[in-house]
Amino acid sequence: MGIDTVRTTASDEAAERRREQRGWYFYDWACSVYSTSVLTVFLGPYLTSVAKRAADADGYVHPLGIPVRAGSFFAYSVSLSVIVAVLVMPLVGAAADRSGRKKPLLGAAAYVGAAATTGMFFLGGDRYLLGGALLIVANAAQSVAMMLYNSYLPQIAPPEERDAVSSRGWAFGYAAGSLVLVVNLVLYLAHDSFGVSESMAVRICLASAGLWWGGFTLIPLLRLRDRPTAAQEATAQKDQTAQTAQTAQTAQTARTAPGLRQLAATVRDMRRHPLTLAFLLAYLIYNDGIQTVISQASVYGSEELGLSQSTLIGAVLLVQVLAVAGALGMGRLARTYGAKRTILGSLAAWTLTLGAGYFLPAGAPVGFFLLAAAIGLVLGGSQALSRSLFSHLVPPGKEAEYFSAYEMSDRGMSWLGPLLFGVTYQLTGSYRDAIISLVIFFVVGFLLLVRVPVRQAISDAGNPVPEKI
Repeated sequence: MGIDTVRTTASDEAAERRREQRGWYFYDWACSVYSTSVLTVFLGPYLTSVAKRAADADGYVHPLGIPVRAGSFFAYSVSLSVIVAVLVMPLVGAAADRSGRKKPLLGAAAYVGAAATTGMFFLGGDRYLLGGALLIVANAAQSVAMMLYNSYLPQIAPPEERDAVSSRGWAFGYAAGSLVLVVNLVLYLAHDSFGVSESMAVRICLASAGLWWGGFTLIPLLRLRDRPTAAQEATAQKDQTAQTAQTAQTAQTARTAPGLRQLAATVRDMRRHPLTLAFLLAYLIYNDGIQTVISQASVYGSEELGLSQSTLIGAVLLVQVLAVAGALGMGRLARTYGAKRTILGSLAAWTLTLGAGYFLPAGAPVGFFLLAAAIGLVLGGSQALSRSLFSHLVPPGKEAEYFSAYEMSDRGMSWLGPLLFGVTYQLTGSYRDAIISLVIFFVVGFLLLVRVPVRQAISDAGNPVPEKI
């Protein structure tokens, strides 16, 4: 009877874990439409066109009196969004780890981002400042929500499952992006048949991403569960009054500490795990390049290569479809060769792809589609495996706090890549020079990752080392 009870309990726990994992996948299903339809396809070219309508005779807009080339406004807005995220994420991450209440914080961040995205419906005429403000709010909220979402991974998947679970999450996201992008493509190409202008069709696509994001966020909020923190579990064994006083003092400190101070505290804690910090540095650099390529590819295709919006949407759709297979395929490669080697191979592929993109002739959709296919095959896997590998390097009980630093470079919210892209274009007037400047992120990230002994890093973090890593 005792053995049967143990087996039943283990079976129930496995079933509950799988149920929670399926709910977790659906947040990627919910929010990836924003990353695809808004950030990657529609908003860059559309906001650039809105800024150009508001520009002076020299091609400059003047937000807060600062002269900015209209073609750089979108990149600068993406860069500014991460500054907001840097101030907010460490505070939210520390609060989530301390209180154990990740789910309400995830819901709040997700619905702020979804509301800002839905508000992009009103981005018409020359309202480039409204577009920039909504982009900053949506990107920062997405960053906070993804930090909390990612921090669930070590809690819902044991070490041997994480590569597969993380890869399935990315695959869910790319599948949703593909589905919605097909609908967007139909609306955009046949907007006359639907009785709407091209501008209105774009604004409907932007707003629908916000509605999708908000609607499907309900599923993970119903499936995921909060867990007691180590401090809360210790309360049952310690004096309740002393513990309450300590918790109140900690909470007061968190309320009064600025975001940058909390970030500094997180980095100081990471210094006790230098190999985790070394991996994070490599990731921040190469993922900055990945996210900048994602967010600026449509601008490059439309402004430098002269490709139509329908061609760009088709290319991004190809990326989404192949990224599903790429994420799952690279997850399988990681089981054979290890996550680190698989990521290194993907970074080499990214470098070659950017080099080929620099030499693409204008008005060459076939070449652009080939590059899109190459990006799709490595995109999902490089991101999914980076997330699962980092989850092994996080000390238990520090998930949200450490993922707040991790998230600073994720989902197109990095600041250095878009800034370099925007400055390069502002100085040279060439998007080709801007796109090739991003190679430095992949080369430096590759060299830094090679030097990280991940097995030792996992052991030093206090986690079990998987057989293949």
